[in-house]
Amino acid sequence: MLKRFLGKTGIQVSELCFGALPMGPLQKNLDGDYCASLASYALRNGINFIDTAEMYKTYEPIQKAMKETGIRPVIASKSNKKTYKDMENAVNEALTKLDIDYIDIFHLHAARERENVFELYSESLSCLMDLKAQGKIRAVGISTHSAAVASMAAEKDDIDVVFPIINISGLGIIDGNRDDMEKAIKKISLSGKGVYLMKALAGGGLLTKYSEAMEYARGIEGSASIALGMTSLEEVEYNIRYFDGHNVNTLPETSSMKKALIFKAICKGCGKCISACPNKAIIIDEENKANIDINMCLTCGYCTPVCPEFAIRVV
Repeated sequence: MLKRFLGKTGIQVSELCFGALPMGPLQKNLDGDYCASLASYALRNGINFIDTAEMYKTYEPIQKAMKETGIRPVIASKSNKKTYKDMENAVNEALTKLDIDYIDIFHLHAARERENVFELYSESLSCLMDLKAQGKIRAVGISTHSAAVASMAAEKDDIDVVFPIINISGLGIIDGNRDDMEKAIKKISLSGKGVYLMKALAGGGLLTKYSEAMEYARGIEGSASIALGMTSLEEVEYNIRYFDGHNVNTLPETSSMKKALIFKAICKGCGKCISACPNKAIIIDEENKANIDINMCLTCGYCTPVCPEFAIRVV
């Protein structure tokens, strides 16, 4: 599989990145051993890059996959913690649960933050810089849905890698549109920083346009890799074959457009899911129940763990 360097970081990654979000408890909540088998299959077949996060709760199966295969991939994680101590704890948790001495990339998990993001995360960023100096992190990054923040990151000396949202439909981008994000990505790349992409399939919404969506994402100037969530061996194999240049036709039967469901009989209308939604896709309707706009939903699953009634599922 094609590999590229993430800017000037010295970190070389496969063009296809294994996205660990969907297999975890925020979405499919697959059995841990099965999750490990997915990651193991990916590692054995040319993927050397895994993207995860503190909130994804997928460290253990990734660690198990590394142990089973003897392969140490490039690992990116992230946390939304805003204090120095909390971010330090988040990084140490990742190192401990992954059983590694250093993590390749650690992001500020700041998807929907606006242009004051670097003020809000000043302590966290200081922590990540210190941990980088100590050798616990190779590169410091930011995960963002904002074209404006992505552009700002290009000018930040303490940011090495940017993980922006972009897809052919422009779904999920804030503070600009698809063209603005393309320009930001080019600016980031020209500044010598690494870039890899999220939500190229818009959370599964573009599965029926897989080839078109992938051709668009793969053609974005400055990007080294594309993170795709995978929840079955068939999906992992399909994506690997596509990125290796083989002809692929029908999507595997296990692939389906994900959707977030709210069980109205359980929902109490507390609104906690609204603040957790990164794309402002949830409202409280006239029946005092949460309601999801499927045209805005990114199926990220960030709303599921905050619901005190367990009324939301991503399926």
